[in-house]
Amino acid sequence: MIGTRVERVVSSDRRHSVARVRGLYLRALGLVFVLAFASLLPQLSALLGPEGLSPAAELLGYVLQVLPGPERYLRLPTLLWWLGAEEGALRGVGFAGLGCGVLLAANVAPRWALGGAWACYLSLTTVGGVFLGYQWDVLLLEAALVSLPLTPGHLWPPGVSPAPLPGALLLPRLLLFRLMLMSGVVKLASGDPTWRDFTALQYHYWTQPLPNPVAWFVHLLPAGLQRASTAVTLIIEIGAPFLLFGPRRARLVAAALLAALQLAIFATGNYGFFNLLTLVLCLSALDDGVLGRWRFGGPPPAVPAPPRRHPRASAAALVLFAVAYAFLGFSLDAQRLLSRPLPGALGTLLDDLAGLRSINTYGLFAVMTTGRHEILIEGSADGRTWKEYRLPYRPGRVDESPRFVAPHQPRLDWQMWFAALSICQRNPWLLRLQELLLRGGPAVQRLFEEDPFPDAPPRFVRTRLFDYRFTDWGTWRATGDWWTREELGPYCPPLTIETGQLRAVP
Repeated sequence: MIGTRVERVVSSDRRHSVARVRGLYLRALGLVFVLAFASLLPQLSALLGPEGLSPAAELLGYVLQVLPGPERYLRLPTLLWWLGAEEGALRGVGFAGLGCGVLLAANVAPRWALGGAWACYLSLTTVGGVFLGYQWDVLLLEAALVSLPLTPGHLWPPGVSPAPLPGALLLPRLLLFRLMLMSGVVKLASGDPTWRDFTALQYHYWTQPLPNPVAWFVHLLPAGLQRASTAVTLIIEIGAPFLLFGPRRARLVAAALLAALQLAIFATGNYGFFNLLTLVLCLSALDDGVLGRWRFGGPPPAVPAPPRRHPRASAAALVLFAVAYAFLGFSLDAQRLLSRPLPGALGTLLDDLAGLRSINTYGLFAVMTTGRHEILIEGSADGRTWKEYRLPYRPGRVDESPRFVAPHQPRLDWQMWFAALSICQRNPWLLRLQELLLRGGPAVQRLFEEDPFPDAPPRFVRTRLFDYRFTDWGTWRATGDWWTREELGPYCPPLTIETGQLRAVP
């Protein structure tokens, strides 16, 4: 009888405790930082190096001319101001961030490691232009910001960690709330007809930036099931976030629904570390009772430990931070939905904080693309015979299966999808890419599967635009083709280098 009562007390205490959940959450966040830096490091030279597509040194030099005063550090906060923007400095910042992620995952100096990972990732995204401007890039920075108040300050993993401040996990939970709610609201607020008539997922699987093989099979599902899954997606994104602040069962249901949605997206597309990071945020809705006897985040105590008293100043600081963060975050969300700037001092404050990229507004696929265009890059030595520069993860040959690549994000492959939604003149990095291919730039050539001109660079480069679609079941079984395509014409004019300058071929 006494043993039963003790067991109930222990069980109740675990339901109210989040000490082990905090440990699991921070370790998982450290792992996401490791994946983010590990994916980015092999691409840094080709993207941001001196011979890359968007050289960081050129950006810093330009900002130094137009903003010679201290304002440049606020508008463009990066360690590269002091380290330089050469390839060695870029790699140094990347490896330092990777090391901080490892330390956070290992629970070694977690507060310092989290701050270091944030500073290193901010330093690279600040100069990364379109290649590091995705929503999950800023989401990772914001997740680090809201996680600092719950991160312990020890240097080496202690035998017993002090309990987190009460309510500290509410901050990442609030971020999860805003992320998911806005993802649903913007779909309806945009007025896009495919979301309003529930046909969006009939297009999504084959028009998304980087499909995988599962997406091909899922796109064959009946139209009725696709409409139902679209409705379920909207219900989860708009309804489930409100349960995050309800009673325990409601919180757990919300976490389960949001996690299931992320797993479904992860299974049918390649979105870098986005889905994993969102799953980490879902941990903020759990408590130690959910973990049971699992030894994640540290061994469970044999008896419930008495709560540790925290200084009132720390608790007050946490409350002020939470209120300020919520106010600024929801203000940004309102600004996006109302499509108008915020008035007065509030707008000025948010503009000043924008460079830190750590308080953002979100909303993926507000408007569903209903077609898929692909840009194929080709080179020629004589202007008659053309060879393709094939990107490893973009659709190319129609008989080639889509590939699994997440959590790695091939940034050029992704950006080519966005370029195809626009025109050549609005993508200067693509013109630079073609110029570097004509000059035989070794850094960018490593982004392609192989160099079709290993002996000497081509004399001409051209880009052609194609319309791609997934094939149907019968075509796939008969021919083995995953795609069908139709040429639409040139994207950029054919280019060559004359007298050292990039020129269009008449």
